[in-house]
Amino acid sequence: MAVKVPDIKTPLPGKQARKVVAKDRRYTSSSYIKEYPLVIARGKGAMVEDVDGNRFLDFMAGIAVNITGYSHPKVVRAVKKQAEKFFHICSTDFYYESFSNLAERLVKMWPGEAERSVFFTNSGAEAIETAIKLVRYHTKRPYIISFLGSFHGRTMGALSLTASKAKQRLHFSSFLPGVHHVPYGYCYRCPYHLTYDSCGIYCADAIEKVVCQTLMSPREIAAIFVEPIQGEGGYILPPPEFHQKLKAFAEKNGIIYVVDEVQSGMGRTGKFLAIENYGVEPDVVVLAKGLASGLPLGAVISKKKFMTWKAGTHGSTFGGNPLACEASLVTLELLEKGLMANAARMGRRLLNKLKKLKKEFPMIGDVRGLGLMIGVEFVRDRETKEPAVKEVHEIAQQAFHKGLLLLPCGDSVIRFCPPLIVNAREVDTAVAIFADVIKSVQKEGRPI
Repeated sequence: MAVKVPDIKTPLPGKQARKVVAKDRRYTSSSYIKEYPLVIARGKGAMVEDVDGNRFLDFMAGIAVNITGYSHPKVVRAVKKQAEKFFHICSTDFYYESFSNLAERLVKMWPGEAERSVFFTNSGAEAIETAIKLVRYHTKRPYIISFLGSFHGRTMGALSLTASKAKQRLHFSSFLPGVHHVPYGYCYRCPYHLTYDSCGIYCADAIEKVVCQTLMSPREIAAIFVEPIQGEGGYILPPPEFHQKLKAFAEKNGIIYVVDEVQSGMGRTGKFLAIENYGVEPDVVVLAKGLASGLPLGAVISKKKFMTWKAGTHGSTFGGNPLACEASLVTLELLEKGLMANAARMGRRLLNKLKKLKKEFPMIGDVRGLGLMIGVEFVRDRETKEPAVKEVHEIAQQAFHKGLLLLPCGDSVIRFCPPLIVNAREVDTAVAIFADVIKSVQKEGRPI
């Protein structure tokens, strides 16, 4: 895989891929989405090869997971070395060095002076479940605030906070009681039909001015769970003052400010935590996805004064698995030694090029992002802002057939979340393919 450009040799899916897809459809759950028939055989850097030898440029990174690229040699060496020692010992009951080393490293990477503690899980959803229990245990309060458009996971507690797509919640009620959703700060489609910045950042004030006037006292709210940048909701950047105003309200009323950095964290925006871009210090941070370069690992990092629960209150058999911990320690080292800086640099390059495409293609309604977390929102008409839902699906499919891996999010957004090792040539190649695909979709009779 030395060549650094996409190379599609067969019709997609190819012969070998079709066999795998057929078996998968026969034996696996119908709940899996399967965006397009990619059957991966191997990967290196930002490139992926399928079982038929087709090569793709990956700008979705397994949904923002493979931040160090595929098969980074330092991560591979760390995992191999640990595998030769032992695979597992339950971290809830026993000790091992990499577990405490990783906790220390995460605490020190989080900016600020407060003392902190870490709880490890296997995934982002598990970490959210942990955070829900943590805030309720500490505050003894019944209510939690989440946001419309949010995605926090699909397990029952996490799903109670999630409000991204109705189909994700269909037939699963009743949900966790006491969870209330409010609109997120989505300036391109302001839910209050206001305009930044004459709005006074009403989206951040609505909890105090509406929810706390009609539904509950702020002294009954245990926590606010919020994504610094909404992920599945459409890669939505809130107004700059949004988090500052929410955090001030939380502090005034003893509410724990929980920031879900599962997709936005781990250096993706050019800083270790996306919330750093907003000048806010959260009380609790939830991490996962890229934390161990693809191995299952999540973490809840809390200010120590909030992690007051007693031994045995919560635990995990596999959370903080030794293999994942070693992979994570190397991942954090790579972030500090260049990947975060590269994410900022390549992100600026990518964002500027995508903004130029907006001038060329009227079906692009908005381009937004920080670092290598960028969303391109498509509309059927810029005046009405009608979401171009079918067109976005077609764009993702055609990009796949041209060797570029992309994923949609929100109603009509294509997200760009490549590995943080991506280089300038790969950025330029991705944008060129993306532009060709948009032209093709327009030629087929889509809006222009």
